[in-house]
Amino acid sequence: MPCYAIDGLIPVVHPSAYVHPTAVLIGDVVIGPGCYIGPCASLRGDFGRIVIQEGANVQDSCVVHGFPKSETVVERNGHIGHGAVLHGCVVRHDALVGMNAVVMDEAEVGAFSIVAACAFVRAGQKLPEKSLIAGLPAKVMRELSEDEMRWKRQGTETYQQLTRRCQASLVEVQPLAAEEAGRPRLQDNDYGTLQALKRESGSGSTSA
Repeated sequence: MPCYAIDGLIPVVHPSAYVHPTAVLIGDVVIGPGCYIGPCASLRGDFGRIVIQEGANVQDSCVVHGFPKSETVVERNGHIGHGAVLHGCVVRHDALVGMNAVVMDEAEVGAFSIVAACAFVRAGQKLPEKSLIAGLPAKVMRELSEDEMRWKRQGTETYQQLTRRCQASLVEVQPLAAEEAGRPRLQDNDYGTLQALKRESGSGSTSA
């Protein structure tokens, strides 16, 4: 992986974590046990510290950064969706930040909460636990259901499994010129979209 020291500070990656070879880690970055850092993620600890705690994931094309003296933290089992930006904020344990959402300086996302895709969490905004948060600027829409929190937990567990799969089998290869006969599919699990969960339970859709 591209990993750089600055001012003598070297990133720390726990041996049980997986960091994709195209992700970039700079300086004061600490990646905890069982974490997943996806392709093209940029974690720039060249000003403030970045801490990704046990079992959390930071997916492809995310940006994590902060002002000098800041600390950007994703607590254990945090889940940061594709293209999200975290800047000098705290994402509490078991929370999810959706795709292309932005969480600004000194903001705090409460434990077990879900920040919807493309939401903008203002600097200094303190968001409660177990809530659905959406909008520009973000606001609390309602309390999450047990099904929604269970769905989030299962998604994070799927990324924790992906960490182990990548460590065991992800290798760089040359592509095939044509699809082979009887091409196998990846092994299924029971995790699907939140919309599918809503249909199965007979309730309405959500903006998460």
